[in-house]
Amino acid sequence: MTSTLVLGGARSGKSAFAQKAAESVALDGRAVMIATGQAFDDEMTQRIARHQADRGESWTTLEAPLALPEAIAALPADAVAVVDCLTLWLSNLMLAERDIEAAASELVAAVAACPARLWLVSNEVGLGIVPETPLGRRFRDEAGRLHQRLAQVADTVYFVAVGLPLRMKPQG
Repeated sequence: MTSTLVLGGARSGKSAFAQKAAESVALDGRAVMIATGQAFDDEMTQRIARHQADRGESWTTLEAPLALPEAIAALPADAVAVVDCLTLWLSNLMLAERDIEAAASELVAAVAACPARLWLVSNEVGLGIVPETPLGRRFRDEAGRLHQRLAQVADTVYFVAVGLPLRMKPQG
């Protein structure tokens, strides 16, 4: 139906923006959160619990740390969903030593074919200094390439900074 890519820095307000947008069009306020985060430590466990509490009971959470294209492809046409976030998904793929190009192609195809209303949240990591390590530089580069590919198929793209969304696509 429609897909929206929402980019921004850490704590920019991008997730809140996507969630509010999804809630505004969801029937009876029901929406699906496709979560990519994994709780490898206590801090992340607490972070995930806080996000779930902030969303409230009207949200259904679907965990897809690696199988994100499959989760999107399974959404019914009447669904309203938010994916949070693509950079965590990318990190998960890299840690699992998956083929990033193949996974990105699967994701782009799933988003392009998705019949649901979909918001994709991701961190824009290419605005800061060049990462010191080869892994950091690879992550930044892979994220930038993924974002460009998704921006091509998304109906709408926003960049969020200081809680303010700037619509980049379509212009106007």
